[in-house]
Amino acid sequence: MASFIIRRLIASVFVLFAATFLMYVLVSLSGDPLEELKQSNAPNKAELMEARTRLLNLDVPAPLRYFIWLGGIFRGDFGISIQNQPVNALLANALTSTLTLVTIATVVAIVLGISVGIISALRQYSGFDYAVTFVSFLFFSLPIFWVAVLLKQYGAIQLNGWLGEPTIAIPVIVIASLIAGVLWMSLIGGSWKRRGIVFGVATLATAGVLAYLSATQWFADPSIGIVVYAALAIGIAFGVTAVSTGLRNRKALYGSLGVAALGIALYFPMMTYILNGMTLWVFIGLAAATIVVCGAIGWFIGSPDRGPVIRTTIIVGVLTAGLIALDKYMSYWAVYSNSSRIRGRPIATVGASTPNLGGNFWVQGIDLYTHLLLPTIAIILISFAGYTRYSRASLLEVMNQDYIRTARAKGLTQRTVVVRHAFRNALIPITTIIAFDVGAVVGGAVVTETVFGWTGMGRLFVDALGVSDPNPVMAFFVVTGTLAVVFNLIADLVYVALDPRIKVS
Repeated sequence: MASFIIRRLIASVFVLFAATFLMYVLVSLSGDPLEELKQSNAPNKAELMEARTRLLNLDVPAPLRYFIWLGGIFRGDFGISIQNQPVNALLANALTSTLTLVTIATVVAIVLGISVGIISALRQYSGFDYAVTFVSFLFFSLPIFWVAVLLKQYGAIQLNGWLGEPTIAIPVIVIASLIAGVLWMSLIGGSWKRRGIVFGVATLATAGVLAYLSATQWFADPSIGIVVYAALAIGIAFGVTAVSTGLRNRKALYGSLGVAALGIALYFPMMTYILNGMTLWVFIGLAAATIVVCGAIGWFIGSPDRGPVIRTTIIVGVLTAGLIALDKYMSYWAVYSNSSRIRGRPIATVGASTPNLGGNFWVQGIDLYTHLLLPTIAIILISFAGYTRYSRASLLEVMNQDYIRTARAKGLTQRTVVVRHAFRNALIPITTIIAFDVGAVVGGAVVTETVFGWTGMGRLFVDALGVSDPNPVMAFFVVTGTLAVVFNLIADLVYVALDPRIKVS
């Protein structure tokens, strides 16, 4: 495997050299960096043009100028922009903004799209399958700029007005409850009697929850509370165990319930003492400690087959700890919403942060989330359709293979057949799609960044290309090209892990 990786990396270096040379020459020939100065009426126009010519080495032919630029790359210097700004600084700011915006959206879209696609494949030709297919094609056909504008109107302007007095109208409760009942009925499936029971229970439960949230105006000052947290923690323990190992694996179930009980026991100490005075590094340290402790619980309980138990307890631990962090964020929602910089309109429409907001770790976190909310939803809605359709088609193809019929003939449960046999092989084509999407992810969502006022990689590329500024364009190309090559290499290695029949040699 080491020789395979080395060969791929060497070949990738030559590919990047050729691609960057071609890109540099094309960008250099696509326009004149002096065009703006030539059309200006400045009295020192000649001096300005001469200074820019020296700055960008415009008196050197483009093919030779490429090697001057390449020498700077080997020193870690991407050069100077037309505005006489270091491209390294521009790239750092743009890359940070893009990774903050697009990475979260892509991860959520991948997880949500694959999960919904798998459920849709397992419920083929059901009402749920038809609904998912319709919604997927609808989202796929929507232009991103139109979705972004609608989100700003109804997800920010209208929603901020509603949050001033967050009561839910009775017709909305009725319609939402009926939709929830139909969704759960289609998802659970079974006989019509069973579907009717599920529809009734889901409809009444949804109506009760929405009526309670409306009566208490929960959205004005949200919280989870120990009772709801305990119920959610126990539900997470059962749900994750059912999917990960099956409830028949008692050691995994006991480990998950132990982790849930530990989370319930630590709820008040965490909320009252430990999470106060939080910093980013302390937060990361607590997250790492959660993984270590939950893994240790799985290791002690899971003998002799520790792997599945450790995996299950870690997932349960991360989710239950995440609920505590979410509740702590919620406790500062009213403080954030009523601050002088927010003035009761917490859902942001432009920018990445609120200027001069101040506040502690939790308030700053809420500010980041509210600015990420709308652009993240816009990207998820568009990306969700593709991942859903690919995962559905891939799983349906795998489920018709001979080895799946053999596994069922041996008497394996449906969970074992899907999770251990079908799902693993269904991920192979999806891995290819994800690897190809990485370059586009880091390249930035140009339209989304423009509508929501984010200055990321996409804006950097478009703005530089518009004024024929080669250095920022090449910085963009080097970063996205390198990541695309690296993630395609990772995809090849993932193929080997998913399918032992594939050999890297």
